[in-house]
Amino acid sequence: MLFPPYQTALQLSHVFIDGLWPGAQVVDATLGNGNDTRILAGKVGETGHVWAFDIQEEAIARCRTRIASWDIGDRVTLIHDSHHHIRQYIHSPLDCVVFNLGWLPGDDRPPAERTTTQWETTRIALSDSLTLLNSTGLLLVCIYPGHEEGAHELQGLQEWSAALDNRMYSAMWMHFPNHAANAPHLLLVQRMV
Repeated sequence: MLFPPYQTALQLSHVFIDGLWPGAQVVDATLGNGNDTRILAGKVGETGHVWAFDIQEEAIARCRTRIASWDIGDRVTLIHDSHHHIRQYIHSPLDCVVFNLGWLPGDDRPPAERTTTQWETTRIALSDSLTLLNSTGLLLVCIYPGHEEGAHELQGLQEWSAALDNRMYSAMWMHFPNHAANAPHLLLVQRMV
């Protein structure tokens, strides 16, 4: 088989992450359980760096322990803050910024009690991330419209990406139209200049 089967937007995002190289400078804008951070740290190697954001202390604490066991701590900086403050922490050009919107995986609280990403702050983080990208740098966003805020984020992202200057950025949507109506989507934006 030439290509393995892809069942989710997250799996598709990892296809693009696989293109990263040792020395790359990247951001995981939504740390969560640290899975994307671990993959990113493996790709950027000892000469690259990953900055990982999360507003939830639980996510930071959980990942601090995991990162120590993964032996990647010297190439990862955990930032306990919202991703919409990215420009306060990152000043060098980035090769890739990854967003996995929604809530902390494994959070078994009722949806109304979960901390979720919010379109208002996500929009700021996305726009600021674009200004930090190197030429040909990538922005990858997994969107989960299966809950109220996720549906709001999807609508906002569709409008935001459609308004991007096509002389500066190339944007592409990927989703599975034969899956559930609320199946996750992947937005890929590449800086062209």
